[in-house]
Amino acid sequence: MTKARLLGTSALSDAFSVAFMVPNLFRRLFAEGSISVAFIPTFKEYLLMKDKREIKEFLCCIFTFLSLLVTAAVMLGILATPLIITLFGLEAFNETVLLTRIMFPFLAFISIAALFQGILNSVNCFAPAGFAPILLNIVTIVCAYLLKDITGNPARAMAAGILIGGILEAAIQLPFVVKHGFTFFFTGLKKALTHPGTRTVLKLVGPTIIGMAAYQLNDLVSTALAGNAGEGVVSSLQYSLRLQELILGVFAVSIGTVLLPNLSEYAKSGDWDSYNDRLKAAMHIIAFITIPITFFALAQGESLIRLLFQGSRFTETSVALTKTAFAFHVPALLFVALNRILAPAFYAQSDSKSPTIAGIISFAVNIAFAVALVLPMHGAGIALALSIASAVNTVLLLILLKKNPHINIKRIVPAFSLYAFKLCCFSAVLIVPSLFLNSLLLELFAPYNRFIHYGVPLVIMAVLYFSAGLLLLIITKDKHVCALRRMIGRKAEKTVR
Repeated sequence: MTKARLLGTSALSDAFSVAFMVPNLFRRLFAEGSISVAFIPTFKEYLLMKDKREIKEFLCCIFTFLSLLVTAAVMLGILATPLIITLFGLEAFNETVLLTRIMFPFLAFISIAALFQGILNSVNCFAPAGFAPILLNIVTIVCAYLLKDITGNPARAMAAGILIGGILEAAIQLPFVVKHGFTFFFTGLKKALTHPGTRTVLKLVGPTIIGMAAYQLNDLVSTALAGNAGEGVVSSLQYSLRLQELILGVFAVSIGTVLLPNLSEYAKSGDWDSYNDRLKAAMHIIAFITIPITFFALAQGESLIRLLFQGSRFTETSVALTKTAFAFHVPALLFVALNRILAPAFYAQSDSKSPTIAGIISFAVNIAFAVALVLPMHGAGIALALSIASAVNTVLLLILLKKNPHINIKRIVPAFSLYAFKLCCFSAVLIVPSLFLNSLLLELFAPYNRFIHYGVPLVIMAVLYFSAGLLLLIITKDKHVCALRRMIGRKAEKTVR
């Protein structure tokens, strides 16, 4: 919202979007996208089978290796920035180079933060890592308003906020790591590289980096195509993805984060029944959350965009560009969310090759469709290409899971498909009458300011839609709603006692 208010879909907004995307691409390779998924299964094994001295030695070696790797990446990235930015064909070239160089050190701090998160998640401590990104956003927002005049423009102020926020993300988790009894320091580079734990992580992270690189190249190539498709297209795609990732961040990423340590433990101990049950439940919960939200977001997309983003710099053109991109992004919500929990199902088995294969194929699909659709559809074509690639990735991951005879995909997939179909039918039935009511409500509140004009109808429609959906699920005795009712009943009973 802050970015939309201060930058809109201007050339400066495109510059900031690209500048932040570049270190973010490397962040996902070195941080949560690779190090966490390779580190957690290995660290979990150390916790189960090794003593405190061996655990500390492993952490020292990983910390040393990661610090060296990201420092080298930051230095090379800063030097190579002009060459990288040339690919995007942006109007504000010099500004984009400056913003990228300001934010590149963010990669180092966020990678260390990801290591701390992996340690804490392995011992079932999720709150600090969950709170840390809030600091990043708060600091970025505060810096945007306080420093915009000092730095010369809001984009530079936000870039400074990103860097400070990255430092704080690592700093806030460190005391909790120490509190859980994990202390570590730098060690010799030779020892760090030859340690068995480091080699195990590198063995896992190698294919993962290839797969994640393919996935992140989707963003890179798509953004390069968008940058050449006209001013504001890059920014509109980013605003659309922000809305999508708001839902993913609250639900799918949270479920995936909690799921990985549990699945790792079941896989290491050979408890495949629990593994299958937990994976099946996670997939059903993802469908339970994302399918109704997808239908609601498609119906209310314009109201959401106007409520959250519209302002002085976010014009009618900005609304139109973002609305079009969102209409093609949001149908893939279920598939993107499933990918966030299916990938950990492989990593828990120390299998990073299968998601890599799926990632490379889906990358090829995305680029082929993006190149074919960008000219006739502009930003919408790029959004549609990403959605198609996400669906392909989900199908490939499910097929590749069949390789493990312990995972009962033949039981999981049909049950999930039937459940997803039921939710689609319910959502479609409920959303149709809401479209007519929404028009009446928007007309009723039109004389008021933006927040009332779009916010009040949005809240009313959300309450009616989701209440009706919940009632329908209760009537049909949906197992997840029944389980939720039992849980609430038990808590209420304990409270009374």
